[in-house]
Amino acid sequence: MSVKAQRSSFNLDGKDGRLVCQEFTTWGMRNPDSATAVAAIQALTKVIERSKAQTLMELQEDLKAAMESLKSMDENSITLAAGCELFSRYVTRTSLDIPDFDTCKKRLISRGKVFAENSIQSRTRISKFGDRFIQDNARILIHGRSRVVAQLLNHAHQKHKKFSVYISEGRPKNHGYLMAEELKEMGIYCTLILDSAVAATMDDIDMVLVGAEAVVENGGIINTVGTYQMAMVASLLNKPVYVAAESYKFSRLFPLSQKDIKQRNHVEKPPILSCIIKLREIDPDRSPDKKDSKTISNLSSNSKSKASLINESEQQGIQVHHSTVYRFGNLNSFCNFR
Repeated sequence: MSVKAQRSSFNLDGKDGRLVCQEFTTWGMRNPDSATAVAAIQALTKVIERSKAQTLMELQEDLKAAMESLKSMDENSITLAAGCELFSRYVTRTSLDIPDFDTCKKRLISRGKVFAENSIQSRTRISKFGDRFIQDNARILIHGRSRVVAQLLNHAHQKHKKFSVYISEGRPKNHGYLMAEELKEMGIYCTLILDSAVAATMDDIDMVLVGAEAVVENGGIINTVGTYQMAMVASLLNKPVYVAAESYKFSRLFPLSQKDIKQRNHVEKPPILSCIIKLREIDPDRSPDKKDSKTISNLSSNSKSKASLINESEQQGIQVHHSTVYRFGNLNSFCNFR
Protein backbone atom coordinates (compact mmCIF):
# COMPACT_ATOMS: atom_id res chain seq x y z
CA MET A 1 0.00 0.00 0.00
CA SER A 2 1.54 3.31 -1.09
CA VAL A 3 1.32 6.42 1.07
CA LYS A 4 0.90 9.74 -0.67
CA ALA A 5 3.13 12.52 0.58
CA GLN A 6 1.35 15.50 2.04
CA ARG A 7 1.74 18.57 -0.16
CA SER A 8 1.60 22.11 1.11
CA SER A 9 -0.95 24.51 -0.35
CA PHE A 10 1.40 27.36 0.63
CA ASN A 11 3.05 28.97 -2.41
CA LEU A 12 6.55 29.72 -1.15
CA ASP A 13 7.66 31.79 -4.14
CA GLY A 14 4.28 33.29 -4.93
CA LYS A 15 1.56 35.33 -3.28
CA ASP A 16 1.58 33.36 -0.01
CA GLY A 17 5.29 33.85 0.54
CA ARG A 18 5.09 37.59 -0.14
CA LEU A 19 2.02 37.96 2.08
CA VAL A 20 3.55 36.35 5.17
CA CYS A 21 6.67 38.52 4.78
CA GLN A 22 4.49 41.61 4.36
CA GLU A 23 2.51 40.80 7.51
CA PHE A 24 5.74 40.26 9.43
CA THR A 25 7.05 43.66 8.31
CA THR A 26 3.74 45.44 8.92
CA TRP A 27 3.46 44.09 12.47
CA GLY A 28 6.97 45.30 13.22
CA MET A 29 6.19 48.78 11.90
CA ARG A 30 2.94 49.05 13.86
CA ASN A 31 4.54 47.71 17.03
CA PRO A 32 8.10 49.10 17.10
CA ASP A 33 8.61 47.92 20.69
CA SER A 34 7.65 44.37 19.80
CA ALA A 35 10.34 41.72 19.36
CA THR A 36 11.15 40.04 16.06
CA ALA A 37 10.02 36.65 17.37
CA VAL A 38 6.61 38.07 18.28
CA ALA A 39 6.15 39.55 14.80
CA ALA A 40 7.03 36.16 13.31
CA ILE A 41 4.46 34.34 15.44
CA GLN A 42 1.79 36.88 14.52
CA ALA A 43 2.52 36.34 10.83
CA LEU A 44 2.40 32.57 11.28
CA THR A 45 -0.93 32.87 13.09
CA LYS A 46 -2.32 34.64 10.03
CA VAL A 47 -1.06 31.74 7.91
CA ILE A 48 -3.11 29.34 10.03
CA GLU A 49 -6.21 31.54 9.63
CA ARG A 50 -5.87 31.55 5.82
CA SER A 51 -4.74 27.95 5.43
CA LYS A 52 -6.95 25.66 3.37
CA ALA A 53 -5.41 22.58 4.94
CA GLN A 54 -7.77 19.77 5.84
CA THR A 55 -5.41 17.84 8.12
CA LEU A 56 -2.82 18.64 10.77
CA MET A 57 -0.08 17.31 8.52
CA GLU A 58 -1.05 19.69 5.73
CA LEU A 59 -1.24 22.58 8.19
CA GLN A 60 2.25 21.82 9.47
CA GLU A 61 3.54 21.76 5.90
CA ASP A 62 1.99 25.18 5.27
CA LEU A 63 3.62 26.55 8.42
CA LYS A 64 6.97 25.03 7.49
CA ALA A 65 6.87 26.75 4.11
CA ALA A 66 5.83 30.05 5.72
CA MET A 67 8.74 29.80 8.18
CA GLU A 68 11.14 29.32 5.30
CA SER A 69 9.80 32.52 3.74
CA LEU A 70 10.31 34.45 6.98
CA LYS A 71 13.80 33.11 7.57
CA SER A 72 14.80 34.04 4.03
CA MET A 73 14.22 37.71 4.93
CA ASP A 74 17.17 37.59 7.33
CA GLU A 75 19.03 34.29 7.28
CA ASN A 76 21.32 35.40 10.12
CA SER A 77 18.58 36.51 12.54
CA ILE A 78 18.80 34.24 15.58
CA THR A 79 15.73 35.80 17.20
CA LEU A 80 13.59 35.25 14.09
CA ALA A 81 14.64 31.61 13.84
CA ALA A 82 14.00 31.09 17.56
CA GLY A 83 10.48 32.52 17.26
CA CYS A 84 9.67 30.22 14.35
CA GLU A 85 11.05 27.19 16.19
CA LEU A 86 9.07 28.04 19.32
CA PHE A 87 5.80 28.25 17.41
CA SER A 88 6.58 25.08 15.46
CA ARG A 89 7.15 23.12 18.66
CA TYR A 90 3.95 24.51 20.14
CA VAL A 91 1.98 23.47 17.05
CA THR A 92 3.39 19.95 17.30
CA ARG A 93 2.61 19.71 21.01
CA THR A 94 -0.92 21.06 20.56
CA SER A 95 -1.63 18.63 17.72
CA LEU A 96 -0.70 15.76 20.04
CA ASP A 97 -2.88 17.06 22.87
CA ILE A 98 -5.88 17.92 20.66
CA PRO A 99 -6.29 15.38 17.84
CA ASP A 100 -9.44 17.06 16.45
CA PHE A 101 -8.27 19.29 13.58
CA ASP A 102 -10.84 22.10 13.83
CA THR A 103 -10.45 22.40 17.61
CA CYS A 104 -6.66 22.36 17.31
CA LYS A 105 -6.71 25.06 14.64
CA LYS A 106 -8.90 27.33 16.77
CA ARG A 107 -6.61 26.80 19.77
CA LEU A 108 -3.53 27.71 17.73
CA ILE A 109 -5.12 30.90 16.40
CA SER A 110 -6.28 31.89 19.87
CA ARG A 111 -2.88 31.29 21.47
CA GLY A 112 -1.07 33.07 18.67
CA LYS A 113 -3.11 36.22 19.23
CA VAL A 114 -2.61 36.13 22.99
CA PHE A 115 1.13 35.58 22.55
CA ALA A 116 1.83 39.17 21.48
CA GLU A 117 0.11 40.66 24.51
CA ASN A 118 1.86 38.26 26.86
CA SER A 119 5.26 38.96 25.32
CA ILE A 120 4.89 42.69 25.94
CA GLN A 121 3.84 42.01 29.53
CA SER A 122 6.86 39.74 30.00
CA ARG A 123 9.17 42.77 30.01
CA THR A 124 7.12 44.28 32.80
CA ARG A 125 7.42 41.08 34.80
CA ILE A 126 11.16 40.95 34.15
CA SER A 127 11.46 44.55 35.34
CA LYS A 128 9.61 43.81 38.57
CA PHE A 129 11.57 40.64 39.15
CA GLY A 130 14.98 42.07 38.27
CA ASP A 131 14.48 45.23 40.26
CA ARG A 132 15.74 43.51 43.42
CA PHE A 133 19.21 43.15 41.91
CA ILE A 134 19.66 46.90 41.54
CA GLN A 135 20.68 48.35 44.87
CA ASP A 136 20.74 52.03 45.82
CA ASN A 137 23.91 53.79 44.68
CA ALA A 138 24.75 50.87 42.38
CA ARG A 139 27.10 51.53 39.50
CA ILE A 140 25.88 49.61 36.47
CA LEU A 141 27.75 48.94 33.23
CA ILE A 142 25.56 48.07 30.24
CA HIS A 143 26.43 47.05 26.70
CA GLY A 144 24.32 47.09 23.57
CA ARG A 145 20.81 48.33 22.97
CA SER A 146 18.17 46.26 24.74
CA ARG A 147 14.52 47.16 25.26
CA VAL A 148 14.17 44.88 28.25
CA VAL A 149 17.27 46.38 29.92
CA ALA A 150 15.94 49.89 29.31
CA GLN A 151 12.57 48.97 30.82
CA LEU A 152 14.24 47.35 33.81
CA LEU A 153 16.35 50.44 34.51
CA ASN A 154 13.33 52.69 34.04
CA HIS A 155 11.33 50.59 36.50
CA ALA A 156 14.07 50.95 39.11
CA HIS A 157 14.26 54.68 38.37
CA GLN A 158 10.49 55.05 38.83
CA LYS A 159 10.85 53.45 42.26
CA HIS A 160 13.26 56.29 43.11
CA LYS A 161 16.30 54.08 43.30
CA LYS A 162 19.54 55.98 42.87
CA PHE A 163 22.11 54.38 40.58
CA SER A 164 24.74 55.33 38.02
CA VAL A 165 24.83 53.91 34.49
CA TYR A 166 27.91 53.49 32.32
CA ILE A 167 27.42 52.57 28.68
CA SER A 168 30.02 51.32 26.22
CA GLU A 169 29.94 52.82 22.73
CA GLY A 170 28.81 49.59 21.12
CA ARG A 171 30.56 49.97 17.80
CA PRO A 172 30.19 49.43 14.89
CA LYS A 173 26.49 50.39 15.14
CA ASN A 174 26.99 52.79 18.06
CA HIS A 175 24.27 51.10 20.10
CA GLY A 176 25.62 52.76 23.22
CA TYR A 177 24.85 56.23 21.89
CA LEU A 178 21.32 55.18 20.97
CA MET A 179 20.76 53.51 24.33
CA ALA A 180 22.03 56.61 26.15
CA GLU A 181 19.51 58.76 24.29
CA GLU A 182 16.65 56.42 25.23
CA LEU A 183 17.65 56.38 28.88
CA LYS A 184 18.05 60.17 28.89
CA GLU A 185 14.43 60.52 27.75
CA MET A 186 13.47 58.39 30.77
CA GLY A 187 15.36 60.73 33.06
CA ILE A 188 18.30 58.35 33.51
CA TYR A 189 21.59 60.07 32.78
CA CYS A 190 24.54 57.98 31.72
CA THR A 191 28.29 58.09 31.28
CA LEU A 192 29.46 56.91 27.86
CA ILE A 193 32.77 55.06 27.77
CA LEU A 194 34.98 53.78 24.96
CA ASP A 195 34.70 50.11 24.09
CA SER A 196 38.42 49.87 24.68
CA ALA A 197 37.98 51.35 28.20
CA VAL A 198 35.75 48.54 29.53
CA ALA A 199 38.56 46.87 31.46
CA ALA A 200 39.78 50.17 32.90
CA THR A 201 36.23 51.05 34.00
CA MET A 202 35.38 47.68 35.53
CA ASP A 203 36.96 48.56 38.89
CA ASP A 204 34.51 51.45 39.20
CA ILE A 205 31.31 49.48 38.67
CA ASP A 206 29.27 47.06 40.80
CA MET A 207 27.50 44.98 38.17
CA VAL A 208 27.14 44.42 34.42
CA LEU A 209 23.68 44.31 32.85
CA VAL A 210 23.07 43.21 29.24
CA GLY A 211 20.30 41.84 27.07
CA ALA A 212 20.56 38.85 24.74
CA GLU A 213 19.62 37.86 21.23
CA ALA A 214 19.43 34.25 22.34
CA VAL A 215 20.01 32.01 25.34
CA VAL A 216 21.43 28.77 23.98
CA GLU A 217 21.15 25.20 25.22
CA ASN A 218 24.64 24.95 26.68
CA GLY A 219 23.91 27.89 28.96
CA GLY A 220 25.69 30.66 27.10
CA ILE A 221 24.17 33.70 25.47
CA ILE A 222 24.46 35.32 22.07
CA ASN A 223 24.51 39.09 22.07
CA THR A 224 26.01 42.08 20.31
CA VAL A 225 29.76 41.88 19.79
CA GLY A 226 31.77 42.91 22.84
CA THR A 227 29.58 41.12 25.38
CA TYR A 228 31.97 38.18 25.64
CA GLN A 229 35.04 40.24 26.47
CA MET A 230 33.05 42.37 28.93
CA ALA A 231 31.89 39.21 30.73
CA MET A 232 35.45 37.87 30.82
CA VAL A 233 36.79 41.07 32.41
CA ALA A 234 33.92 41.11 34.89
CA SER A 235 34.60 37.48 35.82
CA LEU A 236 38.29 38.22 36.37
CA LEU A 237 37.43 41.07 38.74
CA ASN A 238 34.57 39.18 40.44
CA LYS A 239 31.84 41.49 39.17
CA PRO A 240 28.37 39.95 38.62
CA VAL A 241 26.97 39.95 35.08
CA TYR A 242 23.18 39.88 34.69
CA VAL A 243 21.42 38.99 31.46
CA ALA A 244 17.81 40.08 30.96
CA ALA A 245 16.05 37.98 28.34
CA GLU A 246 12.50 37.03 27.42
CA SER A 247 11.72 33.32 27.33
CA TYR A 248 11.06 33.27 23.57
CA LYS A 249 14.77 33.96 23.14
CA PHE A 250 15.59 30.51 24.48
CA SER A 251 16.97 28.76 21.43
CA ARG A 252 17.87 25.19 20.60
CA LEU A 253 21.30 26.25 19.39
CA PHE A 254 24.37 24.59 20.87
CA PRO A 255 27.37 26.65 19.70
CA LEU A 256 30.74 25.31 20.77
CA SER A 257 32.73 28.24 19.46
CA GLN A 258 32.37 31.62 17.79
CA LYS A 259 32.55 29.92 14.39
CA ASP A 260 29.23 28.19 15.06
CA ILE A 261 27.34 31.51 15.10
CA LYS A 262 26.07 33.08 11.89
CA GLN A 263 27.59 36.50 11.39
CA ARG A 264 25.96 39.68 10.12
CA ASN A 265 28.20 41.21 7.49
CA HIS A 266 27.31 44.86 7.93
CA VAL A 267 30.54 46.42 9.19
CA GLU A 268 31.66 49.30 7.02
CA LYS A 269 35.39 49.76 6.66
CA PRO A 270 36.51 53.12 8.08
CA PRO A 271 37.86 55.46 5.38
CA ILE A 272 41.18 55.66 7.20
CA LEU A 273 41.91 52.03 6.32
CA SER A 274 43.65 51.20 3.09
CA CYS A 275 41.81 48.94 0.69
CA ILE A 276 44.65 46.47 1.20
CA ILE A 277 43.77 45.98 4.87
CA LYS A 278 41.15 43.36 5.63
CA LEU A 279 38.58 44.24 8.33
CA ARG A 280 37.38 41.20 10.26
CA GLU A 281 33.66 41.35 10.88
CA ILE A 282 32.26 39.69 14.02
CA ASP A 283 28.72 40.39 15.23
CA PRO A 284 27.19 38.97 17.36
CA ASP A 285 29.48 37.11 19.72
CA ARG A 286 29.07 34.17 22.08
CA SER A 287 29.44 34.32 25.86
CA PRO A 288 29.86 30.73 27.06
CA ASP A 289 28.50 29.18 30.23
CA LYS A 290 30.61 28.29 33.26
CA LYS A 291 30.99 24.74 34.55
CA ASP A 292 29.71 25.59 38.03
CA SER A 293 26.17 26.20 36.79
CA LYS A 294 23.60 26.99 39.44
CA THR A 295 19.95 27.91 39.05
CA ILE A 296 17.64 29.86 41.32
CA SER A 297 14.13 29.52 39.95
CA ASN A 298 10.55 29.38 41.11
CA LEU A 299 10.29 26.26 38.93
CA SER A 300 12.99 24.58 40.97
CA SER A 301 15.59 25.49 43.56
CA ASN A 302 17.98 22.78 42.39
CA SER A 303 20.93 23.19 40.05
CA LYS A 304 19.95 22.59 36.44
CA SER A 305 21.50 22.84 33.04
CA LYS A 306 20.13 25.45 30.69
CA ALA A 307 18.96 22.70 28.33
CA SER A 308 16.74 21.15 31.00
CA LEU A 309 15.20 24.55 31.71
CA ILE A 310 14.38 24.97 28.02
CA ASN A 311 12.71 21.57 27.99
CA GLU A 312 10.77 22.43 31.13
CA SER A 313 9.58 25.72 29.63
CA GLU A 314 8.31 23.89 26.56
CA GLN A 315 6.39 21.43 28.73
CA GLN A 316 4.73 24.36 30.49
CA GLY A 317 3.44 25.69 27.15
CA ILE A 318 3.48 29.24 25.87
CA GLN A 319 0.40 30.13 27.91
CA VAL A 320 2.18 29.63 31.26
CA HIS A 321 3.88 32.58 32.96
CA HIS A 322 6.80 32.24 35.32
CA SER A 323 9.66 34.45 36.38
CA THR A 324 13.01 32.91 37.07
CA VAL A 325 16.65 33.66 37.76
CA TYR A 326 19.59 31.73 36.39
CA ARG A 327 23.04 31.91 37.82
CA PHE A 328 25.84 30.37 35.85
CA GLY A 329 29.30 31.24 37.07
CA ASN A 330 29.54 35.01 36.97
CA LEU A 331 26.75 35.23 34.42
CA ASN A 332 23.20 35.58 35.63
CA SER A 333 20.00 35.90 33.67
CA PHE A 334 16.55 36.82 34.83
CA CYS A 335 13.78 36.18 32.37
CA ASN A 336 10.12 35.42 32.07
CA PHE A 337 8.95 31.90 31.25
CA ARG A 338 5.93 31.85 29.06
